Amino acid sequence: MKTNTLKMMCLLALLAAFPPLSTDMYLPALPLLQQIWQQPMSVVNLTLSGFFIGFCISMLLYGPLSDKYGRKPLLMVGIMIYIAASFVSGFVDDIYHLICLRVLQGVGASSGVVISMAITKDLYEGKQRQRILAYMAVIMALAPMLAPILGGVIMAWLSWNWVFFMQAVMGMIALGGVFWLKEPLQEPENIRVFETMRLYLKLFGNWRYIGLVLLFSVIVLPHFSFIGSASNIYISHFGMSEQVFSYFFAFNAAAIMAGSFICTRIQRRMASEKIVTIGFAGILAAGLFMHADLVAGPWGLALPMALSSFFFGLSRPPSNYLVLLQVDRGAGTASSLMIFLYFVVAAFAMWFISLDWTGTIHVIARMAIFSALFVLAIWLPMVKKLDLNAGE
Repeated sequence: MKTNTLKMMCLLALLAAFPPLSTDMYLPALPLLQQIWQQPMSVVNLTLSGFFIGFCISMLLYGPLSDKYGRKPLLMVGIMIYIAASFVSGFVDDIYHLICLRVLQGVGASSGVVISMAITKDLYEGKQRQRILAYMAVIMALAPMLAPILGGVIMAWLSWNWVFFMQAVMGMIALGGVFWLKEPLQEPENIRVFETMRLYLKLFGNWRYIGLVLLFSVIVLPHFSFIGSASNIYISHFGMSEQVFSYFFAFNAAAIMAGSFICTRIQRRMASEKIVTIGFAGILAAGLFMHADLVAGPWGLALPMALSSFFFGLSRPPSNYLVLLQVDRGAGTASSLMIFLYFVVAAFAMWFISLDWTGTIHVIARMAIFSALFVLAIWLPMVKKLDLNAGE
């Protein structure tokens, strides 16, 4: 792989990794903040859901604005918002100020995710873009693998405040990379800003695009349910330290990276839709494994969840590739709507799993079983009739 392509891929992966870096690094601190501020976990988890609320709402603007004004200016603005919100978060002394700042942090982070996805369509075509997306997924998987370990180390040696200071540093590194980036968008959209809604309405009229986005959004339910409950299960229920929890969480993230890596190996010999089908079937098998209680203790969650995460990592690059294949222009807007719907489901999953459930692990298992069965029931007939390459 050429040096320039590798540098670009690393920058795009860092930008797209803002959400896992912003959430997973912070997970070891959740039980401590619950104790410090004497709040129920459902309120503390609003710092996670709030991040994704700001993330989802703002991304609907970043995509079409970047289609009109270029990728680089919007990235610069978004990353600076992220840096400021991260830095100030380290000084708050109550949960409600932190929730508000996390919403603002999400507003900044969404620029990196949406625009990095659009840049892959600006610069690469066909199988090369699919290969870049798969390699990006491998690099991005390092973020949820290393972030909780780093968060655990910070909790052990410093304090929870330094988690946010470290995120501000991460933002500064990304800002430096974007500063040297040459504008990748060669043909800006000649539209007025208020015409943004018309672009979204046009996407909703593209039944191939919107059908795949809505379908693939459902499969994120078990993944984000686990993220929203993992620290409470491992630390509060199983009695682990923040550091040990971070290793278990990193094990799950390593499974995502393994799935994405395998995707890079098999995509040249196997059609994207077949890889996606295998991924969905694997998530179903993992949900059944978890619900069967075949393994006792923390490994009863860790092993089947790692299996689910492996197949999630396997299916994500080709599913994103298939979605973006369905549009010819306006990649920024299409990326915005796609990721918006993914993370709306993610925010719902993290709120839902924080309710006062008995047997949270079984709830995650049922979400995996339900989502995989639902998606497969629609996907398998669809893939036989739908010309998935129609937009290329």
